[in-house]
Formats: sequence, C-alpha cells, structure tokens
Amino acid sequence: MASMNSPCYTVAMDLGVCQLRNFSISFLSSLLSAESSHVKLDNSSSGASVVAIDNKIEQAMDLVKSHLMYAVREEVEVLKEQIKELIERNSQLEQENTLLKTLASPEQMAQFQAQVQTGSPPAPPTAATPGPPSNATLVQPTLHSSGPSA
Repeated sequence: MASMNSPCYTVAMDLGVCQLRNFSISFLSSLLSAESSHVKLDNSSSGASVVAIDNKIEQAMDLVKSHLMYAVREEVEVLKEQIKELIERNSQLEQENTLLKTLASPEQMAQFQAQVQTGSPPAPPTAATPGPPSNATLVQPTLHSSGPSA
C-alpha cells in the first residue's frame, strides 16, 4: 500500500481524491492569491480582510467536501456493482461445486479431502480411477476414413 506521504495513489478512488486534492489546492491558492491582492496591512482593513479570507477558505472547503462526497458516491456505486457480480459468480461456483460433488465417486471425494488436508496439488487423473466417464470417453468417432487424414 502506498504511504500517506506519496503525492498520488494508484487505486482509482485514491487517484480521484489526489486529482481532487490537486484541483482544490489550485482553487484555494487562486482564491487566496486573488484575495491577498486586496489585503492592505493597515489596521482599519486587516480585520475585514481576515474575515473575507476566512469566508473564502470556508467556501473552498465546502467545495472540496462536495467534490469528495461526489467522488465517494461514485466509487460506492462501482463497488456495489462489483459486489453484485461477485455474489452472482459465487452462486454459480457453489452450484457447480454441488453438481461436481454429486457426480464424484466416494473414492474421488476421499482423495480430494486428503489433498485438501495435506495441501498437495491434485494428482493427474489415471485410467484406473473409477468414477463417471469424462466427456473424452463419451465421444466416439462416427466416421472412419480409409485414407490418410489431413
């Protein structure tokens, strides 16, 4: 994960926040520089200038807050969609898993459980392994040619 001191992060949300931060800093700087050109350092106008600067800062912070809230809402929508897709995919995989469990022989299930417990990779299928026939054994050639195949 990127440190908090790095200027920009690589995650989409962080990138958006970084861009917004850069925009907000530029915006705030332009407000303050425009305001500071009107600031006089005599005692009569300094109080009014400070109040004006405070008001500009508050407006800029409100703008930053609204932009951040908008960016967060957009990211939440994207994440909700991803969660929805992941839930659908999980449901499909659970159905497939249930189907495979019903089709597997007790010996295959025992072998699988042993592999899960030891953490070893699955063994390649052997011809001696009993169980339901695979698609490869179900497909039988229907045409036999007497000449060489291309």
